[in-house]
Amino acid sequence: MEHFNKKVLLYKGSEKVITQSGIGEALRHQKQMLESLNVAYTENSKEDYDVVHLNTILPDSVFMAKKARRDGKKVIYYGHSTMEDFRNSFRGSNMIAPLFRKWLQYCYRQGDIVVTPTEYSKKLLLNYRLNRPIVSLSNGVDTTYFTKVSSNGARFRKQYHLAEDQKVIVSVGHLIERKGILDFLALAKQYPEYLFFWFGHTSKSLMTRAVQNAIKQASDNVRFPGFISSSELRDVYSGSDLFLFMTHEETEGIVLLEALANEIPVLVRDIPIYKEWLPDKTVVYKAATPEGFKKILPLILEKKLPSLTTPGRQAAEQLDLKKVSLDLAIIYKKLFND
Repeated sequence: MEHFNKKVLLYKGSEKVITQSGIGEALRHQKQMLESLNVAYTENSKEDYDVVHLNTILPDSVFMAKKARRDGKKVIYYGHSTMEDFRNSFRGSNMIAPLFRKWLQYCYRQGDIVVTPTEYSKKLLLNYRLNRPIVSLSNGVDTTYFTKVSSNGARFRKQYHLAEDQKVIVSVGHLIERKGILDFLALAKQYPEYLFFWFGHTSKSLMTRAVQNAIKQASDNVRFPGFISSSELRDVYSGSDLFLFMTHEETEGIVLLEALANEIPVLVRDIPIYKEWLPDKTVVYKAATPEGFKKILPLILEKKLPSLTTPGRQAAEQLDLKKVSLDLAIIYKKLFND
């Protein structure tokens, strides 16, 4: 990036809390984008810097924002969270959702600019009356890393002792109702001939009673391997037959971008965020009800519907980290020219 001699602080406070989440992945993507732009950055808040990226709404990030502004630095606050995607997540989340919205407002108002992943999440945040510029910028995906390689897929299938003709369905995320875990497990019961994997970890203490009970009563064709590394996840995408994303609410969904980049067939819930961005039967397949998922699932797996993996890959390429980084460069210029 030419003529940008500012230094960025990628604030990593509470890193242990977020490392196994989409926010942790977003932070890693920002690092790759800065490297792509040749922008100087540090992860040490004791070093000098000109602008700080904040990715969480934890108190230490708010403290960092206040300190940065006091010191005359610029603050980019990433709006990864909304009240809408906080609901139906962890135990007690619905009860405190209105308070959570107020906290989000307080956090995001600490930024000079709020960056949120999609036009959909931008529309939600515009209703929060933040009195700050809000711009949409995808978290992006590394399409050179997430790409289909048959040997990667073979490694996954060997690791889990899967027969060559075994149909495998995967989902990735926290074990929470918002991500569709209850629907996922109910669907698995109806298709004992298929194998269902859910990758991701959530502390049992944060799970709702309904999720805990559903996991206890999961059918024999469901596996919960827990959180895995991005290289293992790449193997999973390459060796599975379907990425099933039954989430009820998202601000973007990095794992969905990864799956599209990896050319695995994708079936998502028909929710507003994906309405225009990922057209049904053109880029992905969609279902709105349990009956809809039940009907379309075997049609995709048995190849009775056209493959959409090529347009899916093209959709991911539009949000490749190198392309997204160019839009980040525009945000920096705006921040320092205004």
